[in-house]
Amino acid sequence: MKKYLAEFIGTFTLVLIGCGTAMLVGCDAANGCGYILTAFAFGLTIVGMAYCVGNISGCHINPAVSLGVLMSGGMTVSDFLGYVISQCLGALAGSGVLALIWSLAGKTDMTGGFGSNGLSNVGDNAFAGLLVEILLTFIFVLTILGVTSKKANHGSFGGVVIGFTLVLVHILGISLTGTSVNPARSFGPALVAAFGGNTVPIAQLWVFIVGPLAGAALAAVCYKFLESEKQ
Repeated sequence: MKKYLAEFIGTFTLVLIGCGTAMLVGCDAANGCGYILTAFAFGLTIVGMAYCVGNISGCHINPAVSLGVLMSGGMTVSDFLGYVISQCLGALAGSGVLALIWSLAGKTDMTGGFGSNGLSNVGDNAFAGLLVEILLTFIFVLTILGVTSKKANHGSFGGVVIGFTLVLVHILGISLTGTSVNPARSFGPALVAAFGGNTVPIAQLWVFIVGPLAGAALAAVCYKFLESEKQ
């Protein structure tokens, strides 16, 4: 149970810090400072959590990462299901705490989305959103599989590499989809937004579940092929 609790804590922290930053400073390309701050908030949270809970659960804190690890033979199906449930609950708790803080502080989230992902910047085109999320998640999960491979020689810098790769994909993706690459991260804010009366994120949520999972599956297949060729 400790590894599931670690995944809950890690995903809770990711949503609290990442989505909370997005709510405070904005994440559109026109607001450059907020754009970069949001990207670094997500990436640096991964760095911190990697060295906090990484030795307990591997610090997936992302169902797409867990899928990639599962397909690579790094975990069992039962553990995968436990991880995904813990991650989604952690994301929901993080979003709920954000809603509580905003309510107690008298603040307003201008979009009512609590840092949720959306398709407005790609013309509400679901195919465009899917393509963005598949590609960004492919890059992210492929990096993780490479860094955590038994043949990798990154010493204690693996968490830094993974965290800054998340910053990298956010720099491109924020102005397109808000950058999910993580179904749990999208699930929590969308559900809390729906409770608050904003149903747009929940209606578009499937894109941010299917896209990252498809990208992770492609990354796992690709890395397995590349690694086998190396052997």
